[in-house]
Amino acid sequence: MTALAHAHTTAASYQELVDDVLCGRFGPDPRTRRIAVAFTTRQAVRHHGRSFGYRNEVLSLRLAEALGSCAVEPGALPDGAVDDCVGSDVARLLAHELPAVRVAALDAYLMHVLPHGPASGSVPCPLPAGTSLEKSRARAKAVTGLLDLPPGRVVLVVGVVNSLLEALRHRGFTCIPCDLKGGTTEWGEPVRTDALAELERCDAVLASGMTLGNGTFEPLREHALRHGKPLVMFAQTGSAVLPRLIGAGVSAVSAEPYPFFWLDGGPGVIHQYRGERPGGAL
Repeated sequence: MTALAHAHTTAASYQELVDDVLCGRFGPDPRTRRIAVAFTTRQAVRHHGRSFGYRNEVLSLRLAEALGSCAVEPGALPDGAVDDCVGSDVARLLAHELPAVRVAALDAYLMHVLPHGPASGSVPCPLPAGTSLEKSRARAKAVTGLLDLPPGRVVLVVGVVNSLLEALRHRGFTCIPCDLKGGTTEWGEPVRTDALAELERCDAVLASGMTLGNGTFEPLREHALRHGKPLVMFAQTGSAVLPRLIGAGVSAVSAEPYPFFWLDGGPGVIHQYRGERPGGAL
């Protein structure tokens, strides 16, 4: 099967997507595809000129030429998780007890059968070389450009990235920052910890792919679908998963497969997917 044959293949929910993969709708039987390499990436960052820093930890699984990833809270991944993944078939990992393993395995499989590119429905968006902050701001501009809203609207941001908040304000949006870690933004605003409690107050949602691994994605998707609100995903986690849910509540995806922008100061690329707007226009 070719990527072109699946360019517009989507599912109605995350669980339906998993079921479709298991029954072979997207390509080869996942029981015949084994993970060759598993690894974690740990990062701490504090951009020059910023008051606060943060940490990232990501589980990545390699299937043939493809890499799938899922971010986790730093320190949350058991030591044996990586060893458990190596040599295992994708179908087994899709039933693993750890959500991060399940998401990374699904991402690796879909990256294998539907690599990012025009045949899969994406448009490349180059990121210039630069410092960590310069690249963060360039990515933020590209991600927020997927929100098709007039100024003055309220955007719930799930997974706080200060560069994204900065870019949204520059476009005239009001932000509700939300993250399970809580705390404050770079500008001293309180970060909400319950995204679902804030949904009624927003006109659109901008959410991290990390919501796939912590169980908060499906309620966000269902709310967006039910109320017709834009849901834009910025995805290092599940970069190949979330485009398959466009039209089922997800309106657009900024897909950023491994290696991520924060790992390299050179030029890079993210892949943008957009759904159809009312009236059929892209």
